[in-house]
Amino acid sequence: MLTLADILEALTGFRPERANQVITEAVIDSRKVIPGSMFVALPGERVDGHDFVESAFQRGASLALIQRELSQPVDVLDLRGDIKPQGPSLPETPYCLLVPDALQALQRIAYFWRRKLNLRVVGITGSVGKSTTKELVAEVLEQRYSTLKNLGNLNNEIGLPISLLMLSEGHQVAVLEMGFYVPGEIAMLCDMALPQVGVITNVGTVHAERAGSQEAIARGKAELVESLPADGVAILNYDDPWVREMASKTRAKVFFYGLDPRADLWADEVTGLGLEGIRFRLHYGNETLHVRVPLIGRHSVHTALRAAAVGLAEGLTWEEIIRGLRSGHSQLRLVAVRSENGALLLDDTYNASPESTLAALNLLDELDGRKIAVLGDMLELGPYEVRGHEMVGVRAAEVVDELVTVGELGRIIAVSARKSGLPESAITLLATTQEAIRHLEPHLQKEDVVLVKGSRGMRMDRIVAALEHRR
Repeated sequence: MLTLADILEALTGFRPERANQVITEAVIDSRKVIPGSMFVALPGERVDGHDFVESAFQRGASLALIQRELSQPVDVLDLRGDIKPQGPSLPETPYCLLVPDALQALQRIAYFWRRKLNLRVVGITGSVGKSTTKELVAEVLEQRYSTLKNLGNLNNEIGLPISLLMLSEGHQVAVLEMGFYVPGEIAMLCDMALPQVGVITNVGTVHAERAGSQEAIARGKAELVESLPADGVAILNYDDPWVREMASKTRAKVFFYGLDPRADLWADEVTGLGLEGIRFRLHYGNETLHVRVPLIGRHSVHTALRAAAVGLAEGLTWEEIIRGLRSGHSQLRLVAVRSENGALLLDDTYNASPESTLAALNLLDELDGRKIAVLGDMLELGPYEVRGHEMVGVRAAEVVDELVTVGELGRIIAVSARKSGLPESAITLLATTQEAIRHLEPHLQKEDVVLVKGSRGMRMDRIVAALEHRR
């Protein structure tokens, strides 16, 4: 377990003899502190973590990383200069470590701690499907190994070091999702985490507004495979040309997965079973397996292939891999609930990109009933903004009986759907989620299947919350 001595050694190079107190975890939200935590006081645009140090101590934190002096009276060990803490001079916990930069100190501790542990790390990145892949990969590996995965969206320069500090000597594998916003970010995360296996899901247009272009996104994602050691494994999506080309950028062994028979691991005869999952045939070398898994939507076959590929890379048997795939705990963020009058609501409101929205429409196409899509703006698409919304409109026209759009960019979806043949009488353009709720409440019927999806900033989840049946 991580101890106070480890933290002081990471920050100073000196390991005190009497600092064996266990640090349970690192947190940046004082409300999530548990006894023994290290609270990291990060300054932010709206709130400053330094204002909550006292609250963190009251909740049981043993330590706080701070980068400025506090007004409240607390013990502080100043590590900004060359002073190294000597054993007898350490204050009684709780106390603060004053450092030049709290985030850099957190990252430095994680860098140090990772290198003390003998374990395998699987890094996962891509534009769509990272979280679901992480969950399913962890479930497969858990069939044999003690496995840790980063929780929620702890996948960036703050979240990943927090995840690393959750590791203990008892863990054998860590499955770490890695987010990408700017060039160099994934390289920095890999330098901290030292992955031996890297999985790339795809290269889409999400975050193009910040990254600049799809080419820039591909370069950023490729930093994962570039960081892998020569004895590592790069697990690449053969069906995505951007990802397939990354094979030339790694020293590691390349393992392709996809729907193409030229991939190392490939699938065919993919059948969507609606909310009951998917069925497909799996091919690896001379082996063929018939598999059914509880993942929703035909596109989820790629998620299953990625998890199986990691299992093979880590030496699992097919029995272990299939058991992990069938465990049923992992799922898309999509949730199916019923409205007050019995309509089926497909809540996929966590976020949206053209790729994930097309996948959700494909799922809607598999289901029986009157199909309604309630689609909001897809944000942060940069130069792909218009084309991305137009693509969704084209597919919506092929799938839905009725289309409801929310927001300014949603109008692009509506116009594209009308041009693609969806009758104008089947299209409703609305400005806000409240308008969508007022339109849908009296309109839904028991046999309806309603997909609700949009970027997180659109708060499409309010539509589902208002329509969902309350027991």
